[in-house]
Amino acid sequence: MPKIFELFGFPLQIQTDEALACRKSATCPFMGGECDGGGNRYASQIDLKTNENLQDFFENRSYVASGVCSIQLKDYEAPWIVCPRRLLVLGNEKAANRAHQTNAENQLLQFMNYPIGTKLGIWSEVKLMIAELSDDGDKSFHYTFDYVIMPIGKASEIEIVQLLGGSWSTWRKWFEKAGYSISRQGTLDFVENFPIGVPYIIEIMTSSTSGGNKSNRTTIPQAFEDAILGKPHQAPNINKRQVWARMMSQLIVKSEVAMNWGGKALWLIQDNLANYISTSTALDLKKFVAEKLSEVNLLSFSYVDAPVNAAGAIELQFKNLFAGHISANSKDAMPSFSDMIRTPLLPPIQNLIRRLAESKPIHQIEVKK
Repeated sequence: MPKIFELFGFPLQIQTDEALACRKSATCPFMGGECDGGGNRYASQIDLKTNENLQDFFENRSYVASGVCSIQLKDYEAPWIVCPRRLLVLGNEKAANRAHQTNAENQLLQFMNYPIGTKLGIWSEVKLMIAELSDDGDKSFHYTFDYVIMPIGKASEIEIVQLLGGSWSTWRKWFEKAGYSISRQGTLDFVENFPIGVPYIIEIMTSSTSGGNKSNRTTIPQAFEDAILGKPHQAPNINKRQVWARMMSQLIVKSEVAMNWGGKALWLIQDNLANYISTSTALDLKKFVAEKLSEVNLLSFSYVDAPVNAAGAIELQFKNLFAGHISANSKDAMPSFSDMIRTPLLPPIQNLIRRLAESKPIHQIEVKK
């Protein structure tokens, strides 16, 4: 029976002062600030004005995010991460004390292989919308990147206009509005911390949950409420198929775009998801274990062998880099990430006939002239 494993960063069974303080204040220890529900679960926020059971626990608040980090499907099995903040938070302007993710952040920087001393800027939720009309018809690009990491430095007004076009007066107003610092040296303006160099796209892919059942109190908000109050609870199940489909719809596109910019796309996933991909598609990730980046790159992290701090949160351990080409080389037919869209096996037609024989046709039609 699915259960909440971690709540506001700490395993549910841990009742230390630190864990209780995070729960009472709805704090995410990975963000170093208030839990936002993972950035994509606003529907799971709980209105405390209409929930007397939780009003006493969360004092002086009008609402609270359902701070569920992970769900364990069976006892003694590794839980499934359901919040992207649990896997990695790359900076937050309001965060003062991010913790418990040193392994993931350091591993990411190691694979990006920027020179020591490089100053990097981090942008989150970067939306890129482009449309153009060509001889082949309308074409568009409409994607959001979880994070973009890019070296930053000082750029002159001349360099910026050469790169972006337009006039410096227009761009100066733009940068001032965005909060950039502009300095004057001689006859030229310079923008501090301007994005220059090779960018990397960072994507955090965690699992989705099924909707749950309100009658059985298995929705995320209901399971959260019962767990907070120390009652027996049942969490919703993991929707493995949905997370695989979401990932597949973006994996190749974002990898291609990053390469076009001279960089790479790096996907951070949990080893549970990596195992599911290998068993449910023709992509056997064991064949893609690598030491350096390629066209498509998945970094997997695991609870397995992670030391459990008696005082609180579990830091995930790096498991594998899976890296390879987008499509197979026609000469050697090496495996590629395009195998993800292929079936892991081809059922014999006898299996179909047996299934059809379990019930009569719902209707019959006759072909006529």
